Amino acid sequence: MKLSFTSFIGILAVTPTASAFTLTMGTGNSFGRVFRISTWGESHGGGVGVQLDGCPPRIPITRDEIQVDLDRRRPGQSRITTPRNEADAVEILSGLNPEDITLGTPIAMLVRNKDQRSGDYLENDMNVAYRPSHADATYDAKYGVRAIAGGGRSSARETIGRVAAGAVARKILKMYNGIEVLAYVSKVQDIACENVDDGTFTMEDVDANIVRCPDPESAERMLERIDEIRKTGNSIGGVVTCVARNVPAGLGAPVFDKLEADLAKACMSIPAAKGFESGDGFAGTLLSGKDHNDEFYIDQETGATRTKTNRSGGIQGGISNGENIVVHVAFKPTSTIAKAQSTVTRDGQEVELRGKGRHDPCVLPRAVPMVEAMVALTLVDALMCQQAQCELFPNEASQDERPNPMGTTAKREGGPKKNDLAAAGGGPIGLRVDEE
Repeated sequence: MKLSFTSFIGILAVTPTASAFTLTMGTGNSFGRVFRISTWGESHGGGVGVQLDGCPPRIPITRDEIQVDLDRRRPGQSRITTPRNEADAVEILSGLNPEDITLGTPIAMLVRNKDQRSGDYLENDMNVAYRPSHADATYDAKYGVRAIAGGGRSSARETIGRVAAGAVARKILKMYNGIEVLAYVSKVQDIACENVDDGTFTMEDVDANIVRCPDPESAERMLERIDEIRKTGNSIGGVVTCVARNVPAGLGAPVFDKLEADLAKACMSIPAAKGFESGDGFAGTLLSGKDHNDEFYIDQETGATRTKTNRSGGIQGGISNGENIVVHVAFKPTSTIAKAQSTVTRDGQEVELRGKGRHDPCVLPRAVPMVEAMVALTLVDALMCQQAQCELFPNEASQDERPNPMGTTAKREGGPKKNDLAAAGGGPIGLRVDEE
């Protein structure tokens, strides 16, 4: 006998084991294991927001600190972003005491929508026709109903909750180990930025121009290309690079929860994201193993194990190695454009559609804080998982029995260990490898 899913749910509801079957907000709206967010709200609804659970207590965080990141994400910043005029003023509803200290309880944050124009969607062909390459058609195929105005949950407005929670994550990372998470626009179409040192650029460098590229000359060429495309009613895509500095070694797991896999899911969940690279990514396929491998050395000041290069992007075997984590996220051109395109209506009629409303000609400048937020959220979650599993009990072995400290912020007590092999005149170490 076959049962429909509805019948299955009905049977569970009346059986003694029904209490073991629960539905939570985890159905595509939540992210994280220990440090966990659930976002909610539609683009043209009353507002959007987030519930952040698992935040450690006693973290000082103010509304103004959260607002800084939201201001970098908000629309209407410049001529190359959507002109929708939203202040995106955050309201913190729970989780903090009057002194702005986290309580360890869920933090709820709300941003009210103020400048939605639903008529741009409901009073023309966009009411019934699907925008090519937009989520309109797939949302309708999945749910059988959709929020037409503003794209509902598929709108980048959903990322407000992520960025708000990401600001809290940013504060935790800074307090824990001075960890910084900074992103920038590294490519617009075929125009790549040059002369950017991933170890030293600052947020001020990134925000010095409306493209959010820390290389002024490249930023000017990018801006010219965006303006050229924008004036024709078209859109353009590119790449955002994100760097996390001072991340300790040991975050991530070796199989299904590899740190780069978690980062990939986090970044690929951002609207319009279409590609992800960790370290050298696809460019690494052009190198041999000898050229691609990051050789180790001992830092003569700290005694820590370091790598001479960072083609791995700070992650090896799915686990952070203490070097800068570097990822690249590719974003497609905005799908809603003011050019005529062939499409179909909901009832299966072929039509021509020209997009209306207010949309980004290039999502990249506003995607920068979105990528930073998702990387920060992933790192805090990985950090808390590491603390729970591997640092619950201190490693009381002697220093010589523990692995040498690893990474940019690590230090070996007493400085570098004396090189006994070199003193004995030893040559290269032979290694028999028998891996599948």
